Amino acid sequence: MSARVGIGYDVHRFAPGRALMLGGVDVPHDLGLAGHSDADVLLHAVADALLGAAALGDIGHHFPPDDPRVAGADSQVLLREVGRLVAAAGYRPVNIDATVVAEAPTLAPHVPAMRRAIADCLGLTAGDVSVKATTNEGMGFVGRGEGIAALATALIERIGA
Repeated sequence: MSARVGIGYDVHRFAPGRALMLGGVDVPHDLGLAGHSDADVLLHAVADALLGAAALGDIGHHFPPDDPRVAGADSQVLLREVGRLVAAAGYRPVNIDATVVAEAPTLAPHVPAMRRAIADCLGLTAGDVSVKATTNEGMGFVGRGEGIAALATALIERIGA
């Protein structure tokens, strides 16, 4: 079979004094996300979806949270490296579908830029990338405004198939 699908999930808690990076976009908000890198929960979920589709493990395996080279890293750089790993395994991304789950901030105005940023990292067009946003209806840690979660699905195909 030449096509494969992967699912990614990531979550980060809010933290003061940090920029809120989502999908490669600096989203204005009074809190950022805590993490060893820039904590871009959306790009991390996309990376995990791609790695899963290619059976290459997960983002923590390739970029361990205790690795000093990852400290403060731009997650776009990490996603580009994941794209290279997927290509080295003989696959290429076909499309990405992702959802960000957050009570705040409002993400709709930033979705086109997120789609472009993800596409640019992976050699896709913005039309190959879907980003949606929803709330958690006030339930759980996301609903209480403690953090943000993201889910992603990636379709890859064997190169030359």
